[in-house]
Amino acid sequence: MLDHLQNGFLYILDQLNMILWEWPCMLVCFLAAGLYFSVRTGWFQFRRMRMWLRKTGGELIQPETEDEQALRSDSKRVGISQRQSICTALAATVGTGNIVGVATAIVAGGPGAVFWMWISAFLGMMTGFTEKVLGILYRKKGEDGQYQGGPMTYMEDGLQAKWLAVCYAFLCMVASFGVGNMTQIQAMASGLDLAFGVPAWITGMVTAAVLAMILVGGIRRISAFTERLVPFMVALYMGSAATVLISQAHQIPEALRLILREAFRLRPALSGMAGYGIAKALRIGVARGTFTHEAGVGSSVFAHSAADTSEPVLQGMWGIFEVFVDTIVVCTVTALVILTTGLAEAGTVMTPEGMVLGGAGMNGIASDGATLTMVCFQRFFPWGRQLIAVCLTLFGLGSLIGWSYYGERSADYLFGSGGVLIYKLIYVLMVTVGSVASLQMVWKLADVCNGLMALPNLAAVFLLRGQVIEELKRYEKKHR
Repeated sequence: MLDHLQNGFLYILDQLNMILWEWPCMLVCFLAAGLYFSVRTGWFQFRRMRMWLRKTGGELIQPETEDEQALRSDSKRVGISQRQSICTALAATVGTGNIVGVATAIVAGGPGAVFWMWISAFLGMMTGFTEKVLGILYRKKGEDGQYQGGPMTYMEDGLQAKWLAVCYAFLCMVASFGVGNMTQIQAMASGLDLAFGVPAWITGMVTAAVLAMILVGGIRRISAFTERLVPFMVALYMGSAATVLISQAHQIPEALRLILREAFRLRPALSGMAGYGIAKALRIGVARGTFTHEAGVGSSVFAHSAADTSEPVLQGMWGIFEVFVDTIVVCTVTALVILTTGLAEAGTVMTPEGMVLGGAGMNGIASDGATLTMVCFQRFFPWGRQLIAVCLTLFGLGSLIGWSYYGERSADYLFGSGGVLIYKLIYVLMVTVGSVASLQMVWKLADVCNGLMALPNLAAVFLLRGQVIEELKRYEKKHR
């Protein structure tokens, strides 16, 4: 009976995925939205790169000022700091997809999928910028006096479309169980099992207990935790990956050429059916890119709206920085590690042990994205499996925490404060379920949730585009 239900659910997910991703529906929506906002803002992400990097990344590496320290200790402040808001957003976006998702994209769509992840990110920067500007413009203060916002606020107050806001809140709450919960814990459990032999159910139970303790404290505790977690987890992974790439520096140019060549190469698939190259690389690259940076989905607007700032455009720059770090930096590093440590050929990726991976699927030891990445790191570190397992755990925990806040805000919008506690209980319970769920089902559910959330959000940001353009013109004139 259970098998029949699971097969039926997988069939429904397959049909939705075909509509959303196999057909050009979502590809056109995401790429067209990013291209439109890029053109309307005069390609702000490139034209003002020095400015937004200085205002965001430049601020992150500076020590806290006395004013920032005073703000942190002020229990009456109406929001979290910008540093905390970006760390909360990055905790949710820089998740296991940056390790597992990139590996599965290369295996399923070929090395060319990485190029389309880049395109998705460069265009998505301005979609993310637009979302964050609108989030600040339309946010409100909650009953506790704290700033609260999200795509629902600009849908309801900006468009006067309460029904659209309700649809989005419901989809976001459901998506938090898939994108932010089950995919993350499943990757964590898989990694810890492969590296340390920890049973999946134990990983689920322990993670659920840790998550429950953090969620009790609300956004203050969540942001304080992610502010410490994100720099550590990114430094650990990037430092290890940089060590690999330095030793493989002579292979990087060839890996980059392979990415570009395969992105535009039309060739037959392993099954003999033509057309594997461009179409599949584009579809999988955009889908995986959207899964990692979430620009256009609107989810990270929740975290950015809680920031204690009065300048919408500045918070929009943090949205650009978020996409840049997540996809252009972290995902690219993962892809280069995979392509330089294995023997990258047209249409396949060969692991150091000689197992060939191709578009028709994975075989041998590379049964999933986590395994492939572990194999690549293990070639240079005797403890490579353990290292990636720890990174997956940290990345996954960050996403679990960040997405819990997104789902919590959605539940509060739909059911009021009384529904938040019930949501948190279900969210924690789903951690244990996700740890032993089917990998195939979890990733398909994540792709469906991303696509369904994006539709109302992209419609809203497009209809409210004029306000964003005016805000940007005002800011640039002021800081000319």
